[in-house]
Amino acid sequence: MPEHSENAAANIVDSIVDAIADNLPKQKSVRFEDGSISDQAKRLFGGQKSVHHVLGGGKSADVLLWRNKKISSSVLAVATAVWVFFEWLDYHFLTIACFVLVLGMVVQFAWSTFAGMLNGSPSKVPRVELPDELFANIGSAIGTQVNKFLGTLQDVSCGRDLKNFLLVIAGFFAAAIIGSWCNLLTVIYIGFVCAHTLPVLYEKNQEKVDEFLYNTLGLLQNQYQKLDKGVLGKVPKGIIKLKKSD
Repeated sequence: MPEHSENAAANIVDSIVDAIADNLPKQKSVRFEDGSISDQAKRLFGGQKSVHHVLGGGKSADVLLWRNKKISSSVLAVATAVWVFFEWLDYHFLTIACFVLVLGMVVQFAWSTFAGMLNGSPSKVPRVELPDELFANIGSAIGTQVNKFLGTLQDVSCGRDLKNFLLVIAGFFAAAIIGSWCNLLTVIYIGFVCAHTLPVLYEKNQEKVDEFLYNTLGLLQNQYQKLDKGVLGKVPKGIIKLKKSD
């Protein structure tokens, strides 16, 4: 029973992956100007690099690709439990934090009191201390990513490329619409679940996913070319130079 419960999440993910793989449409490769779909897919997904290498390698990639099913299922189960506590049971972060602190204080109080009564002398209760380097590393990593994100947005804004600018604006509008449907925690949980299912799905069915993806991209490319010729191509580019008055 314990082994069955530990691998329950892994079996569910495997069944979902197999079901999606069986239902993927088998279509002929769509050819672009630069070559066949296989050549395009190699360039898009890093040439001959494996999915494990693209994800950065190491333990994090092992978790995302379910190399160790017990660890991956445990991480996904903890994330699901957190989402259920906050979303379905309507718990708040401050409430849970207070409960945890109260529980920790009660345990330490009972430990110090009963240990002193039994031993006749006060015992040393273990203390929880987080290293300062942990917070410094977390703050540095978050600051680096935020600055990189802001720099990318400013490059798009000042790059005088109308197409990329409109794409970014459309992406923000799509994110705003999704945010109106559900809260931030649900969006983060959906992204977490996708990160634990989509990479292993792609790794097991790389050729089928590439074929399906490029058939879809071919249709989108044709629609974008029509939009470019009909609308975006008529928008003047560059900076409008004002004539100097004498």
